[in-house]
Amino acid sequence: MVAVNMHEAKTRLSALVDAVESGREAEVVIARNGRPAARIVPLAAKKPIRLGLAKGKFTVPDDFGEYDEEIASLFNDGELFPGDGGR
Repeated sequence: MVAVNMHEAKTRLSALVDAVESGREAEVVIARNGRPAARIVPLAAKKPIRLGLAKGKFTVPDDFGEYDEEIASLFNDGELFPGDGGR
């Protein structure tokens, strides 16, 4: 841990953030009038998104995505949109 006064923190902010970001320092404490006022600490890394999280949890039927005339006619010729042919 490094402790710096406010003036030094203003002057060396970029270097102090770099030290924390790179891991050279775990934290930097900024003091005002000799009393700790703030800390610079690294942000926790975000967890990566795991692709394939549901792999093996369910199976897709072999006929998935096949065009079904009966279902298509329910959408296209149904009472919800009469006379427009589904458009």
